Amino acid sequence: MSENLMKRRKYADVAIRVCVGLAAVAVFGGPAWGSDWARFRGPNGSGISANKQAVPTTWSETENLKWKRELPGPGSSSPIVVGRRVLVTCWTGYATGRGGPGSQEDLRIHLICLDRGTGEVSWDRSIEPVLPEDKYSGQFTQHGYASHTPVSDGKRVYVFFGKTGVLAFDLEGKKLWQKSVGTGSNPRGWGTASSPILYKDLVIVTAAAESESLVALNKETGDEVWRRKDAGLVNTWGTPILVDCGQGRTDLVLAVPGKIWGFDPDDGRLRWHCEGLPSDSICSSVVAQDGVVYALETGPRGGGTMAVRAGGEGDVTKTHVVWRGRDRSRISTPVYHDGRLYWVNSRIAYCADAATGKQVYQARLGAAAPASNPGPGPGKPGGGPGNRGARGGQDYSSPVAANGHVFFLARSGEAFVFALGPQFKLLGQSRFASDNGDFSATPAIGDGELLIRSSNCLYCVAAPAAK
Repeated sequence: MSENLMKRRKYADVAIRVCVGLAAVAVFGGPAWGSDWARFRGPNGSGISANKQAVPTTWSETENLKWKRELPGPGSSSPIVVGRRVLVTCWTGYATGRGGPGSQEDLRIHLICLDRGTGEVSWDRSIEPVLPEDKYSGQFTQHGYASHTPVSDGKRVYVFFGKTGVLAFDLEGKKLWQKSVGTGSNPRGWGTASSPILYKDLVIVTAAAESESLVALNKETGDEVWRRKDAGLVNTWGTPILVDCGQGRTDLVLAVPGKIWGFDPDDGRLRWHCEGLPSDSICSSVVAQDGVVYALETGPRGGGTMAVRAGGEGDVTKTHVVWRGRDRSRISTPVYHDGRLYWVNSRIAYCADAATGKQVYQARLGAAAPASNPGPGPGKPGGGPGNRGARGGQDYSSPVAANGHVFFLARSGEAFVFALGPQFKLLGQSRFASDNGDFSATPAIGDGELLIRSSNCLYCVAAPAAK
C-alpha cells in the first residue's frame, strides 16, 4: 500500500470518528468520549468508564488519596466530572445532623464546583428552596434534600431539586434559568431522587413525586417542550436512559412499578410498554446494550430480573421480552460488560449471563453491614443526617466499572473491588476509617481517578503517579 493511500485512509478514519462523535453529542446531549463522567452513572447511565488509566483497587486516608474536601452539608447525590471540574450538590441550614434539625426557613440547597486537580472549591451556589419541603422524618431521612445527580453538556450544568425545580448554570456558576416541574410529594413520604438526563436540546426530568410527570425542558431557556403525565410514575426513583434502536431511532426507557415504558424522546409519546417486575416501587435504573434493556428490582410481591428488546410499538410483553429471572436487587443498578450483568444486593455480588438471565455466580462481599459506623443520628454533630448505617444491607450506591474491575461502595463506607469476568475474584477492600458519615452516592470515574462522596466529604482516589 502506498504512503499516500495510507495517509488518506488514516485521515478518513479520523473523519469518521469525529462525525460519529459529533452525532453522539447531538443525540445524547453530552461528550461522546474522553474522561468526563457527566451524569448519574456516567455515559448514558452505563456505569462503565472507557478511560484506560488504572484506578486503584485499595485506598485509605494514607493510601492512594489525592485529595479530600469537607462538604458544607450532607447529600446523597453523586458527583459528576466535567473537564477540570467536579460538581456535586448538598444542603445546609436544616436537618444536617450538625447541630440539631432547626427550621426549614434556614434550609439552603447548594451546587458546588471543585477543582479536579486540587479539590479546592471554585464556587458554591446557594439556592433558596421552595417551601414547605417534605418533613425530615421517617424514610425521608435516608436521603434528604439533595438526592438528584447533576448533568452537564460540557457548557452548562443542570440540577434538579424536587419542589425547587430544575435549574441551569454555566460552568462559572452563573444561574441561567429556573423552572418548576411540580411541588407535590411522594405519598409514602419517601422523597424524590431520579436524576435529569440530556437529549439533543432537551433536559428530561422524572418528576414522579412532584407532579407524576415526565417533563422535557429546553436546555437554553428552560421552557417546557413536552410533558407526559401518568399516575403510573408514582413510587419511581430510577433514572431513565436513552436506547439506540438502530435505523436512526432512539427510545427513552424508564422502569416504573409493574411496567417498562419506551417513549419517543422528541415529543414524549409512549411508543411501547411491557409487563415489568412485580414490585410496587422501582428504585434502580435500567441499563441497555445493543438495543436490549435490562431491569432488576425487588419488593413485597417478589421483584426479579428481566430483559426486553427496545424498538417496539404498543404492548410488547409477548413479542419483545427476552427473558425473566428471579435474582433481585432493591436499590443497585447493574453494570453490563462483555455479555454479563453485575450488581450487588445485601452485600452479595451477582453476575448473570445477559443473553439468558442465568446466574453465573453469587458471592458475599465480606461480612454483613457493620454496626460500627451507623452515623450519630439526626441532630447529633459529626456525621450524616440520619442513623443510616444501621439499615443493614440496604445500600444505595450502584456499582461502576473501569479497567476490568467493578467498584462498589456500601453505605457504611466499606468499598469493594472485584474483577469483571465469569469467576468472582475480590481485588480490594477499603474504607476511610475517620469518616462516620453516610456513603449513599455512586462514585464517578475519570482519568484513573475515583470520586467518592459521603455525607461529610468528597474524596479523590488516584495512584500516586496521577497526582
